[in-house]
Amino acid sequence: MAIFTGAGVAIVTPFHEDGSVDYEKFGEVIEYQIANKTDAIIVCGTTGEASTLTHEEHLEVIRYCVEKVNHRIPVIAGTGSNCTETAIYLSTEAEKSGVDALLLVTPYYNKATQKGLYLHFKAVADAVKIPVILYNIPGRAGVALQPETIVSLCKDVDNIVGVKDATGNISQTAHLMQIADGNVDLYSGEDGIIVPMLSLGGKGVISVLSNVAPSQTHEICQRFFDGDVAGSCALQLKALPLVDALFCEVNPIPVKKGVELMGLCGGTLRMPLTEMEPEHAARLEKEMKAFGVL
Repeated sequence: MAIFTGAGVAIVTPFHEDGSVDYEKFGEVIEYQIANKTDAIIVCGTTGEASTLTHEEHLEVIRYCVEKVNHRIPVIAGTGSNCTETAIYLSTEAEKSGVDALLLVTPYYNKATQKGLYLHFKAVADAVKIPVILYNIPGRAGVALQPETIVSLCKDVDNIVGVKDATGNISQTAHLMQIADGNVDLYSGEDGIIVPMLSLGGKGVISVLSNVAPSQTHEICQRFFDGDVAGSCALQLKALPLVDALFCEVNPIPVKKGVELMGLCGGTLRMPLTEMEPEHAARLEKEMKAFGVL
């Protein structure tokens, strides 16, 4: 059984102006997401600026999220690293905190071989008992998990259950699902192609868009699952201008501005990420209004 189906939010981490984690606002953002039909929360991922959190902050944000959600929906923690031992440490500590599953990014910068990637993910998954979702994002990692490697991991390692696919390569994803034999739970890592991924057998999306449009992103998935493919597709297409605006600068710069515009939390980012350019912020605000979330 899948960890979740539908729209899981790759949730932002709110910061005070001095850069410290704003737990009060984080709690409010979590409550907003749950109230607006988000199907799962993915904490400390790319959108959560995990790369600039210390290990202590990383684990404390995970613990806070688990306690705040309190079993209402699944909590999936991003605990990947380009260092296998660090990934094991973060993963085992997150498991102790009570998360429902882990999201493990492909090791970045090292540019490991497929054998190295297989052994890395197996080592981390073997160190925990909870389910693991692989995160294939070659644009950031510098290396791609090949379909055959993903299938081998899902077949060979009991608690590796699926993949967040942020390759944007539909042909490669189709090949993955062709050879998966039902062993791979597929989640879209691209908000612009949720419906195409669902059509290939996807379980849902791990979404940036959900930060500002949680009910609508949930609805894209739910309509598809309910058999209203035309309705799902229409909502997907309507969302595309907003999705484009959310990625007109590197994630999570635009979405942090988006949640600020909504008054959910401040838009403070940690360096080396910087404030959104004014013309891009104006475009984002325009598209948020057009989509009905402002």
